[in-house]
Amino acid sequence: MEKNQIIKLEITDLSYEAMGVAHYEGMTVFVNNALPGETVEAKILKVKKHFAFAKIEQIIKESPDRVNIKLNQWVQTGLASLAHIKYDKQLEFKRNQVVNLLQKAHLDDVKVGETLPSPEQTGYRNKAQVPVREVKGQLEIGFFRKHSHDLVPLTNFFTTDPEIDRVLVAVRDILRQYHVPAYDEIHNQGEVRYLDVRYSKATGEIMVILVCLHKDFSQLPKVADAIKQIEGVTSLVLNYNPKKTNVILGKVDYLIFGKPQITDKIGDVKFKISPESFFQINSLQTPRLYDLAIKKADLHPDDIVIDAYSGIGTIGLSVAKHVKSVRGIESVSDAVKDANNNAKLNGINNAKYVTGKAEEVMPRWAAKGMKADVIFVDPPRKGLTPEFIEAAVKTGPKKIVYISCNPATMIRDLQEFMKDGYTFSQIDPVDMFPQTPHVEAVTVLERARK
Repeated sequence: MEKNQIIKLEITDLSYEAMGVAHYEGMTVFVNNALPGETVEAKILKVKKHFAFAKIEQIIKESPDRVNIKLNQWVQTGLASLAHIKYDKQLEFKRNQVVNLLQKAHLDDVKVGETLPSPEQTGYRNKAQVPVREVKGQLEIGFFRKHSHDLVPLTNFFTTDPEIDRVLVAVRDILRQYHVPAYDEIHNQGEVRYLDVRYSKATGEIMVILVCLHKDFSQLPKVADAIKQIEGVTSLVLNYNPKKTNVILGKVDYLIFGKPQITDKIGDVKFKISPESFFQINSLQTPRLYDLAIKKADLHPDDIVIDAYSGIGTIGLSVAKHVKSVRGIESVSDAVKDANNNAKLNGINNAKYVTGKAEEVMPRWAAKGMKADVIFVDPPRKGLTPEFIEAAVKTGPKKIVYISCNPATMIRDLQEFMKDGYTFSQIDPVDMFPQTPHVEAVTVLERARK
């Protein structure tokens, strides 16, 4: 097998990245956008020792599960790499990810629920961070082609709310009108690196964040005045990111006009959100995720709850009315301020948030003899640290509710908790990110009775 060779393949499976899997002369071949049951002619793009990557040249036999979308840029960029698969099969694919991970860990007796579908399958995202680059002499917004830094210009981002798409295009046109240079990442020059837009379905408020190489630029006053005229925009923030880095946001924000936050809701709880605060991106599915977690936790009015990786308090404040008290931990200080202010905003008096890394604060609390009945964890993709798991066990919770955006690290962590006498019987997948391979999952660990 060699690069650019055209071969006929039968697709037998999907990889966890939703690439078609085929076998040819003892090699595994991953075929972009191919589906199980399809026969394709594919062009080899890259050959490794035991596997290769290919793209479809022609579909000879098509799967009945295929959706023929007109704009395949979404699939090419990875923005919506499942967009060519029927939605019920997307849900099945996500459940199978969890099933396969449990089988690899020899935890076949753990039940996996059906994937909770999202109320919206497209246009569900309340936030977009899109790169700004020059393409053929013109400032463009879009998304990078998979595994590259080639910008594919887009005006419809498919998974983001149409209100966000409208604002992104309007801001792009303003930047073009005033000849603001797009960022050049090779030479670390130009001006606007990213457009970051946050939208509240609950209030209609829209925050525009210009991620810029400098703290100021000559056209900023005119650009700001024009952005102020865009319907729905309630604030403009300049985020200063001078470093040559792939990290999107810098550490300093300048409010150019409007409110420093937007207000959104999860269920009946209001949240004020700062530019850099984490907030679940699927507004309609998030309350369903939290309701599932709360129901599974079977909370009691006298429970003491720790909300680790608490962000702006979304889980803890949703839980507060069911329990005696909530203590939250979050490493981003602005998010902690937001969390405590959000408690006041909602008249919640039994929740308090502190700044720090969960894996550092939890051991201190455990050393002081603090006990918790229930711990909620919703960690980043890398999962929990051994130090956190040790400290969590020391606080002696009856239950640990684990919400994860990465089932692989979740199952790794669950096995560590099992060594300390905790058990779990079911994992429930939740589709927070339709059209993408990502799957959220919820489980409840219970301390084995002595």
